[in-house]
Amino acid sequence: MNADEETGGARYTEVARVLVRVMALNLAVAVAKIGFGYASGAISILSDGFHSLTDAASNVVGLVGVRAARRPPDADHPYGHRKYETVAAGAITLFLLLVVVEVLRNAFNHLTGRAALHAVPAASFAVMFATVAVNLVVVAYESRAGERLASEVLLADATQTRGDVWSSMTVIGALAGARAGLPMLDPLAALVVAGFIGHAGFQIARATTAILSDRTVIDDTDLERVVMGVPGVLGCHQIRTRGPSDHVFLDLHVWLPGTMPLDQAHELSHVVKDRLIARYPQIADAIIHIEPPPRTE
Repeated sequence: MNADEETGGARYTEVARVLVRVMALNLAVAVAKIGFGYASGAISILSDGFHSLTDAASNVVGLVGVRAARRPPDADHPYGHRKYETVAAGAITLFLLLVVVEVLRNAFNHLTGRAALHAVPAASFAVMFATVAVNLVVVAYESRAGERLASEVLLADATQTRGDVWSSMTVIGALAGARAGLPMLDPLAALVVAGFIGHAGFQIARATTAILSDRTVIDDTDLERVVMGVPGVLGCHQIRTRGPSDHVFLDLHVWLPGTMPLDQAHELSHVVKDRLIARYPQIADAIIHIEPPPRTE
């Protein structure tokens, strides 16, 4: 194993360690909210607990991705194993759909009188403020670790947890209204939380679909600008990118003078590749096709 592989392996290990710690905190927050929600009958807290449970599920996806990213390409997977993370994320979307259905069912039963509205105990606020405090700690911890390790997984998860703080504050506001004599705010807040969960599911589904359908990752114009900055290159076309945003595969055709010796053309193609990867470190591999410029009539 070379030095770069050892460094990369250590980085993946540290990212995984952060994810495991955050997952433990997310599970603790989810269990506290769900347990108290069932015990007190406050469905806004119960719904927010399910929302927190999706955070732990996202951490599992991150761990799957990190584990897959460590595995090098092999004979059966020449492009690597990164799409296992995408498949896992797609499975999380189905899980979120089930959660939304459960949250909406509970809210509908309370709004239509099929289930009795419960009084909101003072302990509800203690539970919610405590879990908000934990989420704020998670945001700060993951953000610092994500910046230090240059990990998009950690930074994205920190952003999602930041959104959970706003969801929890919505629940706290609804609980305050319920304590003030407006118990209907509790199931209404559950509807708002269902919207947060549904939005998260939509975002995940859109991202995974884009990756699995090989949607363009990097704008062609930006890549062409880098290529044309290499002396000796006459033009380029058929630029194609695919894959996750942090693990991109690129191939393109570069026009070089037809009289250029093959060894020089080959060397220049490597200059193009190095320039592209230097500008876009997320490019895992770039295939450069060499060809003469099209003939003009």
